[in-house]
Amino acid sequence: MPWRRTADPYQIWISEIMLQQTRVDTVIPYYKRFVEKFPTLNDLAEADEQILLKQWEGLGYYSRARNLQAGVKEVAENYGGIVPNNRKEISSLKGVGPYTAGAVLSIAYGIPEHAVDGNVMRVLSRILMIEEDIAKPKTRKVFEEAVTEIISHEDPSSFNQGLMELGALICTPTSPKCLLCPVREHCAAFHEGKQHELPIKTKAKKTKSLQYAMVAIRNNDRLLMEQRPSTGLLANMWQFPMLETTVDVLPLEIEEQLSERFKGIVDNAEKITSFKHVFSHLTWNVDGFIAESKNIDVPAHMKWVTAEELDLLPIAGPVQKMKTALQQRGDV
Repeated sequence: MPWRRTADPYQIWISEIMLQQTRVDTVIPYYKRFVEKFPTLNDLAEADEQILLKQWEGLGYYSRARNLQAGVKEVAENYGGIVPNNRKEISSLKGVGPYTAGAVLSIAYGIPEHAVDGNVMRVLSRILMIEEDIAKPKTRKVFEEAVTEIISHEDPSSFNQGLMELGALICTPTSPKCLLCPVREHCAAFHEGKQHELPIKTKAKKTKSLQYAMVAIRNNDRLLMEQRPSTGLLANMWQFPMLETTVDVLPLEIEEQLSERFKGIVDNAEKITSFKHVFSHLTWNVDGFIAESKNIDVPAHMKWVTAEELDLLPIAGPVQKMKTALQQRGDV
């Protein structure tokens, strides 16, 4: 893994933020491109947000990118461009939680600090037979205290990285590879035959489901794109105009709603795709349409773009699915 070949706290910080809720094999190419685009902390601090979001495109959870840049700006402005080497100061940075702080401090600076994420809690729940519910926020403290007691003071970097990778590669959520595990002899759950019962984790609540129509509105060779608000889900990303609808909405209903919304004519609506996109807390069920337009009023947060200009806009996963459907038809 490329981030394991550096002790640069800036690059380790990037990798740990990318690895939150994203698989290692997915992150590797994004990490390489990101570090190539923003090789220094100041490069990222000074980057235009739209370029940043375009570089992050496809990784999801875009608030991670915005918080990373905000934290990097704090370091550039308040710490002379040097990432702080103590938990109090590094934890004060935007987007840096206890895990990221511990990972950077231990891996970049060799300081024996805990870095507890889901992988680490799973590994230690089995090795130490900790039967606390890891879905409860207060349980993290139990594991942080456990790591603090057993972490190597000679090589905290290798200790924390070893725990992380043991959880990612061997001590997996289902079907742990116990016969390949280098610490099997020290694992209480393995000796008790309870490795499949741990960790204890209550089920998350059912996610909310929303129904949308996403409409590619054409005017000659251009498409109408809308920028999302500066706060909230997918902030400042671009999308085709969307309407909250009912299941099996008719093209005529789409035409009527959009004609009223834009005070002009939107017609010839045609359904071209349907797809689902799952976020961490909700699901979008989307029907994709293409439509024509005449004499419509375009608000300030929207603009007409050519196919070439569309390629330069940062778009999230659901919009990429719609764009792919348009490309398959030869519409962009």
